[in-house]
Amino acid sequence: MLFAFGLAIFLVYLVMASQFESLVHPFVIMFSIPLALVGAVLALKLTGTPISVVVFIGLIMLAGIVVKNAIVLIDRVNQLREEGHTKREAIILAAESRLRPITMTTLATLLGFLPLAIGLGEGSEVRSPMAITVIGGLAVSTLLTLVVIPVVYELVDRKADAYYVERRARKDNRAEGDADAPAHDLAESHS
Repeated sequence: MLFAFGLAIFLVYLVMASQFESLVHPFVIMFSIPLALVGAVLALKLTGTPISVVVFIGLIMLAGIVVKNAIVLIDRVNQLREEGHTKREAIILAAESRLRPITMTTLATLLGFLPLAIGLGEGSEVRSPMAITVIGGLAVSTLLTLVVIPVVYELVDRKADAYYVERRARKDNRAEGDADAPAHDLAESHS
């Protein structure tokens, strides 16, 4: 099960590295997973739930869920930097603008898992450890993600602000080039 958990984390990292076109940003995002593990372990200890296969399934689910919150935050920071904001401004603005969406989706997920954690319904005693794992990990990691991930980003991301502005200009030029290409091809075919 540890191998499956490690493989899941590695695959998530690879997907993010290709999406962000960076090895650093996925690394920053992956910092949310240890934060979630702290919460999951605390929840399991507080409820007296033993570690089982179902708990590991919950940990794999948890890794995917908590990474989403960090992705939303880091993606917004990068967008703001491409718009010309300094790194510090972008981090503050992103944290402010993403606080509500992250909090709302987290609360919806927590409330969705609550009946399962309480043990309502048939077979819930088997699935309850998974829900406890997800609830504990998600609650703690959401609070810590909003504080720790921006700090880690500030420390780890060494790219100059000019890089992001230049990157945005390249994207805009490509978009303009793609928009002009069909019209140009059409004009040549009628000549």
